[in-house]
Amino acid sequence: SVLTLDHASERLRGNPWKDPFHRDLRVYLPPGYDLDESRAWPVILVLAPYAGTGESLLARTLTEVSLAARIDRLIHAEDCPPFIAVLPDVMSSLGGSQFVDSPGIGNYASWLVEEIVPFVDRHFRTTGRWGVVGRSSGGFGALHLAASFPGTFRAVASHSGDMGFESCYLSDLHAAVAAVNEVGGPRAFVEAFWSRQRVRPADFAALALLCVSAAYTPDIGPSADDFPARLPVDFETGALDFEVLRSWRRFDPVARADDPAVREAWAALDLLFIDAGDHDEYLLHLGARRLSRKLEEAGIAHIHEEYPGGHRGTSFRYDRSLPLLARALEAGDR
Repeated sequence: SVLTLDHASERLRGNPWKDPFHRDLRVYLPPGYDLDESRAWPVILVLAPYAGTGESLLARTLTEVSLAARIDRLIHAEDCPPFIAVLPDVMSSLGGSQFVDSPGIGNYASWLVEEIVPFVDRHFRTTGRWGVVGRSSGGFGALHLAASFPGTFRAVASHSGDMGFESCYLSDLHAAVAAVNEVGGPRAFVEAFWSRQRVRPADFAALALLCVSAAYTPDIGPSADDFPARLPVDFETGALDFEVLRSWRRFDPVARADDPAVREAWAALDLLFIDAGDHDEYLLHLGARRLSRKLEEAGIAHIHEEYPGGHRGTSFRYDRSLPLLARALEAGDR
């Protein structure tokens, strides 16, 4: 069963976009949860990709099953130990948050770790052992949370997570610049975006670029009267700001793998899983290869896989990661 709860967040209150601090929280409960009140369950936090929400993960489409139906099938096939799944609403006016704490968007990382995790542990019978998984931006978020809040999560899976920033964020740059210029600037673009009846690929690219800018290089000072971030491109001339792009690297999992504290956090995990399609449109498979190589050099145990496919339509990879996460969390309970 799936419950929908209302969570009032102090961490999200007063965010710069006036986005709601009351958030729907979907909680999947495994079969038998209500029948055995003496049993506790591990928990997996599932982070939606950019422009997604916990609710969207539960949708059935022509080619996709809902996440709840997928978990039910895995558990009933006895391929996956049962677990609680937590699906938060991570939407913002910029389409997402990259699951970081930023004065340019809001405190989405500490909201998840310092509010949602204890909230679920209080209200449900959990073992206190948590995993985290996500796709695309959610995959980046899984790695970021595990590195930034050591000990919170015991098992981590990143499907096509944002990494190798020098490659993955530049492919849509020209389309983004054109879309923003059409309406006269970044803030005007955001306001116009939410009034559109049809979102073009260029509009999506522009909103995503503004989102990662506000996440990685927020600027809420006097220079930020139009938009609360340092931007990687001059929208009037198209000139790149390489200083901004370089500063983004402090969030890049590939670069963070050089940080001893981050290596220690990842090495302490019971499971670290990374994958990507072998022709990902954002070259995230190349970033995953670089991250895997650094993990190997540091002696950090992990699973790195590539599979035939691109960036989209990859929910089927949960069939691979969820049983691995659940088994790792269950083993730690023994």
